Parts: sequence; C-alpha cells; structure tokens
Amino acid sequence: MKLIRSLAIAAALCVAATSANAALLGRDLNGSPGSFEAYYDTVLDITWLANANLAQSNQFGVTGINLSNGRMEWDTANNWITAMNAASYLGISTWRLPAMYDINDDGCTVNSYSSYNGGDCGYNVVSTGAQASELASLFHATLGNLAFYTTSGATEPGFLAWGNVGPFSNLGTNNFYWYGQETTTDSTGFDYGLPAYYAWYFGPSGAQRPQDKTGSFYNAWAVFDGDVQAAVPVPGAVWLFGSAVAALGWLRRKAG
Repeated sequence: MKLIRSLAIAAALCVAATSANAALLGRDLNGSPGSFEAYYDTVLDITWLANANLAQSNQFGVTGINLSNGRMEWDTANNWITAMNAASYLGISTWRLPAMYDINDDGCTVNSYSSYNGGDCGYNVVSTGAQASELASLFHATLGNLAFYTTSGATEPGFLAWGNVGPFSNLGTNNFYWYGQETTTDSTGFDYGLPAYYAWYFGPSGAQRPQDKTGSFYNAWAVFDGDVQAAVPVPGAVWLFGSAVAALGWLRRKAG
C-alpha cells in the first residue's frame, strides 16, 4: 500500500512538473540529437537561447563584457546581439534582447518604482496577457518564481532568486537582464526632453525597472521571434521527468 501511494505521489509530481513548464519546447539548433540549444515559449511565441549567459563564454569579438559574469552596459549588449547575428549563431541571424511592455510609456513614476502589485514597474509586475514583458512572463508565469516582496509589500518567505531555472543553463541567482527597450523619461518618470538614456531591466528579485544605460552592467539573454522548429513536438518540459523519477526512487526506498 505504501509503495502504491508513493507511485501515485511520484506520478503527480511528474504531471505537475510537466504542466507547470509546458510552455517550453526544446529545440535542436546544431543538429546534435540529445541536446537542446534553445526553448520555444509557446505563450510568448519566441525562442529563448538555452544558455542564459552566453556572453560570458562567447563575446563574438565584442569588447566591454565582464568575462567573470558576462555583464555589460546596454549599448554593449546591443553590439553583442549585432555581432551574434553577423555570425549567424546556431544558424539564426535574428537574435534580439527580450522585449519589455511599457504600459503607459512613462518609465517608472515615483510611486510605481517600488510598486508591489501589477503594472510594469516594481515587483509582481504584469506577467500574463498582452501587457506582459517577456522576462516577467518567463520568471513568474512559466518558471513559477516569486518576487522578493509579496503583493502586500511583505518579504516573501519562499523567495529564491531565480530559484526555478527550468531547463536553462547559466541562469545564476544574481543575473540581471537588459530588455531591448529604452525609456523616453528618466527613472522617476519626469520627461526633461532629453534623448532616452535609460533602458529597462529585469532582476533576480523579480524587480523590473529602467536603469541608466551607461555605468550599469547587466546580462544579455538572446531570444528570437517565433519557432524555428515548429514541426518538432518535443516538449522541453521532459527535462523535469528526471526529477520525478529521482523522487520516486527516494519514495520507494523510504517505503521499503
């Protein structure tokens, strides 16, 4: 009876894990079966590079990248994407930075910079629907990560920075990521009529804000629009099956 109950629990774990990450489908871009170089996001209709910090190991000849953590200024991040496309990395020449949805086209106002619930700035930002920014969607909706603060502003007891990394590699707990969008205002939302000099980022605490493009060093994660391998129905979520099998083994040992 204990073993049957254990089997049921393990099966539930497997189903839950698969459904929680069903939005990610593994894609083979180098012709080597058994490994995925990218993951198609069925919700956003974009494909994420499997290596979430490729710039640390491959700079494509671009200078200004910190080799110890892959961080760079916003302009350098765009130069890196340009060089990546020039090299047709993995056969793709349309890589870009993730897209951010500025709901009111106002950057962050004084009141929203540390907002805890909804909107496009602060914590627990919109992560589903047409107004969801891509990194926020991946962080919250797809991978199931929690922000550092709850929607009421209390510290989240279950918070782990990028605690769920899914099938991605080099997604460190201290990785901050540039969005491709600049702002037309400064970081407090007041427009001084100057050229855009802030760009949006998403941090490991679940915070989404604009930051000065110069002097701020964040990571760059390459994505491209659509699904290059749409005809291959291989769910990337099966990467979690190993975890369920391991849990089953543990439960069986315990039952015995």
